[in-house]
Amino acid sequence: MFENKKILILGMARSGYEAAKLLIKKNNKVILNDIKDEQLQNYDQVQELKKLGVELIFGSHPDDLLDSSFDYVIKNPGIAIDHKYVIEAKNLNIEVINEVEMTYRMLPPDIKLIGITGTNGKTTTTTLTYLILKEAFKDKVHLTGNIGYPFCSCLKDLKENDIVVMEVSCQQSENIKKFKPNIGVFTNISEAHIDFMKTFDHYKETKSRMFYNQEENDIAIINIENNEVLKTLDRIKSKVKYFSSENEINGCYIKDKAIYYYDEKVIDISHIKIPGKHNLENCMAAIMVAKEFNVENEIIDKVLSEFTGVEHRLEYVDTVNGISYYNDTEATNIKCSQIALSSFDKDITIILGGLERNQNFYDLVPYMNNVKNIVGIGECRQRVKEFGDSLNIPTYIYEKLEDGFKKCVEITKTGGIVLLSPASASWDQYKECEIRGTEFKKYVKDIKEKEKENEN
Repeated sequence: MFENKKILILGMARSGYEAAKLLIKKNNKVILNDIKDEQLQNYDQVQELKKLGVELIFGSHPDDLLDSSFDYVIKNPGIAIDHKYVIEAKNLNIEVINEVEMTYRMLPPDIKLIGITGTNGKTTTTTLTYLILKEAFKDKVHLTGNIGYPFCSCLKDLKENDIVVMEVSCQQSENIKKFKPNIGVFTNISEAHIDFMKTFDHYKETKSRMFYNQEENDIAIINIENNEVLKTLDRIKSKVKYFSSENEINGCYIKDKAIYYYDEKVIDISHIKIPGKHNLENCMAAIMVAKEFNVENEIIDKVLSEFTGVEHRLEYVDTVNGISYYNDTEATNIKCSQIALSSFDKDITIILGGLERNQNFYDLVPYMNNVKNIVGIGECRQRVKEFGDSLNIPTYIYEKLEDGFKKCVEITKTGGIVLLSPASASWDQYKECEIRGTEFKKYVKDIKEKEKENEN
């Protein structure tokens, strides 16, 4: 299928690099094009691709690059859906797919594929699912997808009857045609990524595409409390199973401070360390996948009781001088910050702001009951100030996180929480939001070390 072809890979990053390595070894003519200059690319990766024979074009998207001689365009998930090459490829009847779709078409038989998507919670759910299955089945389980490991990078390691656990983003879903998981999980859906997906309807349709491809023998695991998910998936063919954090249902649910699976008690909620109702939903989704593989409750309990969270997602950092610090830098939209705020019943100083996306901070109002201070940072900090002032909550604004953090330490009282949950992307100042979170954690570490010095 992908042999002896001429293929344009649009965009480098992790998936473009891995796809190029794979395709060049199958006697394809591979051209990789990325808008960033060569000196901004990973040097070792560039040299490796050159040695393999990949033709690299960096720094621009030449108007005359794409023509009818190409068989495929493999689009990096981060490339805009209306990029000129995407439009031209369609005019030339060249199939545009991404690395996820490409890899799916190359999967060996008898692989069990678990695809996990949703606006929020998909990384935690993917991680929990992987850890539970890994504990049960050891090296037969592989982690891949939007969680940081391109799908095609695990191809070489797959053996018969292996299990692949994959986080699937909306960007990865955009150019899939045949891709479908044996078990699909939809955590929830709310308005997000509209700058990329253009409309909420398109976002919902794209997120749901892998479920539309499922067949009667496949399984869809769905949050029954999310009406948008139910409406979007009302026409799928697969067998649907539900979880609920609100009601006892025919599926996975909460009763008597425990999680039940079809009337079987699986784990006491007190054993679960990650805070918030949303995380109980993530746990239930992971439990439902595990039960499809007949994983014993003892294994599920062991993994869930040891799990303390995914880095940068409502991550507990430390407690210093009676103040607890939480890094939720991955909260790049309002919904994520709503979830974070609803997870605590203590006084909160929240850090909001970042890239200006005209996000509506007023959607946070119902969740602000415990917020005693607001610190605004980044490009949209002035709108954060206007928001805080309208609620009569003391609000302080700074361009840089470092200055905002210092203010948090100064104004937060003992017993309170400092919560970095910006409701904003980080691209006004950072290449990626993880860098923002790592910086926050460094500042926490610094004040703890300073406190130790003072004690000595």
